[in-house]
Amino acid sequence: MNEHALVAARVELQPLLELTERIGSDPLLTQGSTGNSSIKLDGNLWIKASGRWMADALRDDILIPLNLTEVTECLRRGIDPTERYPSASLETAMHAALPHRIVLHVHCVNTIAWAVRSDAPIHLQSRLDSFAWQWIPYVASGLPLSRETERALSARPDACVFALGNHGLVVAGDDTQTVEALLTEVRACLEVAPRQAHPADYAVLLEICRRSSCWNLPDDDALHALGTDPISRSIFTGGLLYPCQAIFSDCRSGNRPFMIIEGRGVVVSTSITPTELAMLSGSVQVIQRLSPSSPLRYLTEAEVTATSTHITDRYWKLASASRLASSRR
Repeated sequence: MNEHALVAARVELQPLLELTERIGSDPLLTQGSTGNSSIKLDGNLWIKASGRWMADALRDDILIPLNLTEVTECLRRGIDPTERYPSASLETAMHAALPHRIVLHVHCVNTIAWAVRSDAPIHLQSRLDSFAWQWIPYVASGLPLSRETERALSARPDACVFALGNHGLVVAGDDTQTVEALLTEVRACLEVAPRQAHPADYAVLLEICRRSSCWNLPDDDALHALGTDPISRSIFTGGLLYPCQAIFSDCRSGNRPFMIIEGRGVVVSTSITPTELAMLSGSVQVIQRLSPSSPLRYLTEAEVTATSTHITDRYWKLASASRLASSRR
């Protein structure tokens, strides 16, 4: 892309960058480097680079241009576009499969709180009845998700809202204003009030931190629900509800970067990364929106194995080039 075309593209990209920054700054919509946005513009698919934070959209170059024809050809041949463009979002195939000009994928905690239930389609139907929407049962990101997205579009060509089982939410449209308004409306329809947890026992937690330089109190007080709310603790320890939880279930270090103190709260490792902390916070927000009677659909052992390997390998490879190295957090 020549300099003139790049400057012109930047002008067109600005509204998407501003929307991306707003979405990325809301921890109930995205956590850490989760979520992605894209625009199809002048033969290119501009999409968030893998491992980048949407919240950084206005300060860093987080969108990269991919040749849309080449990406589409990859899909036709059954090749994941990230094999050709390794720095592109893991969800590139799904973005390319959608015909809409603007595509926004978020890890909305309210959506996930419904999407991890085995009866999710029933509840979502009643709440999203006024939207052109489709339910997509859980499949791995990449080509599998793009193929399921294409099937959903075959069933309803006008669909612009996609609830992803055990994953999140996708909204799409022709311009950023339409997409943002749609996201706001869908989010309101899926809102779930979080369960209130008993306050943490800070005296005990501070003593643990005093005795060991390995632990700190988390900045996010909501994390203490894992220690003080038996319902949340039971749900959390029951398995993985969605792929991002694989990051802090990784066993490379031999230990999780946090410790649950039953009845007291949580302490976090001094080496916990911003992404791990953001993922943990998001997980707690989801769990606090689940009732003890919710029929949960945990990821299967095979899904966990595939997810853990894929997600954590990609996470660690990109960590040094991502927000993890930022001194601002």
